[in-house]
Amino acid sequence: MGWELKGVGMKAKFSFGKGQVEVEVPDAFRIHVIHSRTGAALADEAAALAWALDHPIGCAGLAELAAGKKTAAISVCDITRPAPNRTTLPPVLERLHAAGIPVDEVTILIATGLHRAATEDEVNTIVGPEIAAKYRVVSHDAKALAEHRFLGETGQGTPIYIDERFMAAELHITLGFIEQHLMLGFSGGRKLIAPGLAAQETIKVIHSPRFMREPKATEGSIADNPLHAELLEIARVARHDFALDVTLTQERAISGVFAGEPVKAHAAGVAFVEQSCLERIGEPVDAVITSAAGYPLDLTFYQIVKGITAAAHMVKPGGRILIVAQCAEGVGSAEFARKLSAMKDYKSFLEEIRTSPVEVDQWQLEKLALTGEKFELHFYTPGVTRGQLGFLAEQAYNSLPEAVAATLDGLEPGARVAMVPEGPYTFVRAEEPVGTAHVR
Repeated sequence: MGWELKGVGMKAKFSFGKGQVEVEVPDAFRIHVIHSRTGAALADEAAALAWALDHPIGCAGLAELAAGKKTAAISVCDITRPAPNRTTLPPVLERLHAAGIPVDEVTILIATGLHRAATEDEVNTIVGPEIAAKYRVVSHDAKALAEHRFLGETGQGTPIYIDERFMAAELHITLGFIEQHLMLGFSGGRKLIAPGLAAQETIKVIHSPRFMREPKATEGSIADNPLHAELLEIARVARHDFALDVTLTQERAISGVFAGEPVKAHAAGVAFVEQSCLERIGEPVDAVITSAAGYPLDLTFYQIVKGITAAAHMVKPGGRILIVAQCAEGVGSAEFARKLSAMKDYKSFLEEIRTSPVEVDQWQLEKLALTGEKFELHFYTPGVTRGQLGFLAEQAYNSLPEAVAATLDGLEPGARVAMVPEGPYTFVRAEEPVGTAHVR
């Protein structure tokens, strides 16, 4: 990939809510627009799903696994994830019924983690109105401890509480999709059990500073990632029987299907993402303008942190990151909003939470603060008021042109600027040794 000095400004359409906004960078800089790379869309999704379910990785076919079972529970992503459940659920349900499990003995759990419950309209979006009308579809509630089963502790001492409705079933299935994840390496697989179906007593521990500050608990890596290992252990204890994960194109068509024994199937999907999606850019850049990937990932300020941490892998120390996100539902949870508005600076916040009891959603701010200590962060998030942003309001802007101008102010002519329209869906790494940002 070459960096070119353009004779005119560079314009690019960025994902923003359910639409797009146009971002323009002046021609004084060496600019490159980095779009997400993916595998090609499958020619026949239905055939690929059928083959994967009947010839899975590392275990018997799903219908064979379901034979003799009376009940099944299926964990699916919530509205903040563009998982194609309406495509992947029907062939799974078909095989469960062929094996003798009736409709009224199948429970579909929306794996909210600590997110809010799905609305009726969102349930229809997540699973499709036909399935919503016919099956038991319920949202997980992490704050209702009595609705979880205690399964003991991990070797690291994490208490394991998993939704009782999932545990009560004889067959445990997860449906997810695989993309890079800000601390777990990649999404999918075990994440649909914890934090997806875990009580807050479990979630707070796996999102505590002990894991959040681990250097290898980061995007794009499961090798030696201690959080990945912890969640695999939790999933084993909860008896994760079968996983169906897919990979997606930029247009969110299915590019790969990985089904079977959960650890092996997920690992195969990760290998596919690494091979088909990773973009290497050589020397780190001086500034990145990125998005939160649009709806549903930019619904709240809480979610946009993923776009910021993903961009950090391509920026020089001291460089700049501008996040462009709609935030139509505002900040996020009440707990997150309170901590965000009270934050005075990154250093004091990180010290404050180092040894204090973990509070709901503090981990996303922790990842933001850890990134903010290394880079200069800027925000265009019109759905959030400046009063809600605490000290971050100093680098939040009322218009997109103002945000771009402020982010680039002081950079020398010819400085490298990356434009990343799809945000965290773009899996990018700089290869060359990092210097410092090119500032006048």
